[in-house]
Parts: sequence; structure tokens; C-alpha cells
Amino acid sequence: MTDVVLTTEQIKELLPHRQPFLFVDAVTRLEPNLIEGYRDIKPEEFYFAGHFPGYPVLPGVLMVEAIAQVGILLVCEVREKRQGRRTLFAGIEKVRFRRQVRPGDRLLLCADIVSGRSSVYKIHGTAKVGDELACEATVIGALR
Repeated sequence: MTDVVLTTEQIKELLPHRQPFLFVDAVTRLEPNLIEGYRDIKPEEFYFAGHFPGYPVLPGVLMVEAIAQVGILLVCEVREKRQGRRTLFAGIEKVRFRRQVRPGDRLLLCADIVSGRSSVYKIHGTAKVGDELACEATVIGALR
């Protein structure tokens, strides 16, 4: 069993996202410049009805969103120490998709802060299934 550092309820205290658009189930590691967590991909997820019927695949953009959410959690919990701030997606760089993610997979999320100033942060993150890289991206997030 993986130790949980932040539960879904604690995550909700830091992020404004809610179901069906909260893509981090738990945080399992939290250090000054590193966060790890996961999202269990369930067969009943809303997007599988159209992406794709008969062959459900997690949309790549939602993997990027999950990376952004876990990265902003790192910023909120470690750097900013402020709850209830609005988070904004300010940019995406260097995105690569390497593997399909399907129902039943556990998406392992990892992010670190590349740079940050004036509440704007550049975050590098990965999403894996087991040891296989599914997505890698650098995202820019802002807190207001």
C-alpha cells in the first residue's frame, strides 16, 4: 500500500478543481521541489463515452491537466503556503505523449518546479503507468 501524504479532501482545500475535473486522487510524496501522486483511471470516466467508443483512451490533454494540477499542488503546499488561491493555466511547453492510458490504469504523476517568481511557476512533470512514460510536459501555472 502506498503511503498518502495528501488525501483527496486535503487536495480540495488547495485546488479549486472538483469532480469531474479533479485529476489527482492522492499525493504520495511531497518534498521542497518534488511531488508525486496518482490518479486511478476508472472505466466510468465521462470522457470515455466519446474518446473512443469501443476503445477507451485517456485524452492526452487530460494527462497534461493532471501534471499541471499536481504541480500547482506542489507550489501551493510548499512554496506559497496559501490556501484558496485561484490557479490559472498560463502555458504548456515541450509536451510529448508516449503511451496510451486506458481504464484500469493508475496514472503516476510526478512534478518539480523549474522556476518561479511573482506567483508564476514553470513546472516539469511526467505521467507514467508503472515504469512506462505516458506523457511528459512543462507547464506554466499562475496563482491569483
